[in-house]
Amino acid sequence: MPEYSWPPADERWRIGRSTRRVDGPVKSAGAAEYTYDVNLYGLLHAKMLTCPHAHARIVSIDTSAAEQMDGVRVVHVIQGAGTEIQWASDEIASVAAETEEIAREALAAIKVQYEVLSHFLDGDDRNAPGAQPAQAETVGDPDAGLSSADKVSQGHYGLPLISHCCMEAHGTVAYWEDDQHLVVYESTQGVSVIPGQFAEALEIPAANVRVLCQHMGGGFGSKFSADRWGIECARLAKMAKRPVKLMLDRNAEMQVAGGRPSAYADVKVGAKSSGEITAWTSESWGTGGPSGAGSPPLPYVFEIPDRRHQHTSVPTNTGPSRAWRAPNHPQACLITMAALEDAAAAISMDPLDFFLKNIKMTGKLSDTYAEELKLGADLIGWKQRWKPRGQNGDGTIKRGLGLSLHTWGGRGHASNCELVINPDSSVEVRLGSQDLGTGTRTVIATVVADAFGLDVKDITVRIGDSRFPQSGASGGSTTVGGVGSSSRRASELALEAFRPKIAEELQAKPEDLEFINHRVQVQTDPSRYLSWKEATGLLGATPISVLGRNPGPGHLIDSGVGGIQMADVSVDTETGRVRINKIVAVQDCGLIIDMLTARSQVFGAMIMGVTYALMEERYMDPITGRLLNDDMEFYKLAGIGDIGDLVVHMMTGPGYDERGVIGLGEPPVISPGAAISNAVANATGVRVPYLPLTPARVLETLEKGGAA
Repeated sequence: MPEYSWPPADERWRIGRSTRRVDGPVKSAGAAEYTYDVNLYGLLHAKMLTCPHAHARIVSIDTSAAEQMDGVRVVHVIQGAGTEIQWASDEIASVAAETEEIAREALAAIKVQYEVLSHFLDGDDRNAPGAQPAQAETVGDPDAGLSSADKVSQGHYGLPLISHCCMEAHGTVAYWEDDQHLVVYESTQGVSVIPGQFAEALEIPAANVRVLCQHMGGGFGSKFSADRWGIECARLAKMAKRPVKLMLDRNAEMQVAGGRPSAYADVKVGAKSSGEITAWTSESWGTGGPSGAGSPPLPYVFEIPDRRHQHTSVPTNTGPSRAWRAPNHPQACLITMAALEDAAAAISMDPLDFFLKNIKMTGKLSDTYAEELKLGADLIGWKQRWKPRGQNGDGTIKRGLGLSLHTWGGRGHASNCELVINPDSSVEVRLGSQDLGTGTRTVIATVVADAFGLDVKDITVRIGDSRFPQSGASGGSTTVGGVGSSSRRASELALEAFRPKIAEELQAKPEDLEFINHRVQVQTDPSRYLSWKEATGLLGATPISVLGRNPGPGHLIDSGVGGIQMADVSVDTETGRVRINKIVAVQDCGLIIDMLTARSQVFGAMIMGVTYALMEERYMDPITGRLLNDDMEFYKLAGIGDIGDLVVHMMTGPGYDERGVIGLGEPPVISPGAAISNAVANATGVRVPYLPLTPARVLETLEKGGAA
């Protein structure tokens, strides 16, 4: 077998099949332990006092009353007099007490005097104070391209800043083994990477910090950091000499645990009447909080030869942003795909034909996109059901179709895997990785089981402990590529060490052995074999132990995938309600390790996409600058009745598998907003310029007769 290779399709024992999650039973039974579930002996409960103003200076702080309360063990000032606060709910002080109730009462007893300063919240105002326009990026001659067009479509598009909304809020449980050794239970996307963050803040060696995370309830890009509350939890534990739990309440989670930046844009697209795009120009702006927001990659996916783009970053007092599943891509996708569908409508062309006409502008993935668009069209019945805008029935219920393209990188991260084959036939792997709920354990077990000809249940996977071999953080859709590659490499090294021991017993050459169906047999004579248990018995008292590393780019992993989505919606023009009938996703992700977890990733992303397309929006109090809908009652998320029929088709087989593993977590969340927005435009005949497509926004646009 060549070094650094995945098995060919006809030799895969487990890879590519659908396997039930190895942690499914423990989660279904409610026995999975999350950080919230950790309750150590002598545990104290911590809470943080937060600033009620979006912009203020602390004049004074008095904690004496809180310190004297029964049951209060520690009161600590985080930001003292003279500190300038830049967003509401920033942390001022913390309390550790015997109960949560006492901790809350102690917070109420802390007296803080503020000098309230003026604040700015309006991230959709590109002329805001402090706005920072970037230099325009120009390729070719867009002005000439617009002049040569038969039609120039102009549009205004955007989507707001939204909150991370992890089902498990951020938080930490910490205790000290002694003054220099810290143990942390953390809901984190980076088991191996955050010990160093705790160590730096607490001035102890990183090797003295142990981080544990067996299960977590979502991260989506918001849980890479130890965070102020994590560091504060560890400090309180040291001061109190007892374990401390500090978990964010839901309102704090919604306000300070990160948000996806907003993006708005004015766009012009030139096109010939025959469908060729001649030019693109855009001016975008947006905010992610005090640091503003980076530029969305416009135009998205399509490399239009004559184009110009300028972005303005708008700082606001709305709390910091964090990576949100495919940073900047959903924003760029909505703006681009909406503008291109509007251009197609301007020349009275079916957008499917329009996109296919210009598909070569998508570069190296153009053939993939073309194949996916045709597959998606068949699955949704595009050619049979699509009608031009304004021709979707005479009643109050209008039905329409929309489409979108997206891309993502997704190359695997650096990862190490320790693999042990024991003489009792058991196989164990250990990685300092984490499972965000996406099936990481199942993927690792599948890779190893495939190499050894075993079942997934025969492999014990241990992750979630920073003492295990270092692995990368789960971000950028890099986990499966990282842990899959290191697990594959560890399996190859273990087989390399194991084969000679079995070959001697079977009187064969090591390279002539194959591992399949719980046995080791001679390829040319399957009657000469040992069961897996008999083979491992040859190890005597000494296990085989190896360390596999992800060999890096060009080996087992690749980068860059394409996907398309098509949406079928109905719009009630009397109420403004948008109903999802069906969404079709056709997605490439290279070699698929486990089909069930891959499809599950796409389904989850589509559901998340429906949510931000139809519902998610932050409402800020203009007086205080606080988030008004900071709970699960008023920060709306999609329910089962809002989702519609979801259809997923994974691109596999020749031309896809050979690329190796490419990440999948982010790509399918990018397109739903754009596809749904385009479907609503097709149904109603007018463009609703902004997401979310709430009934009020749809009705307002219909009354105006089109996008503002």
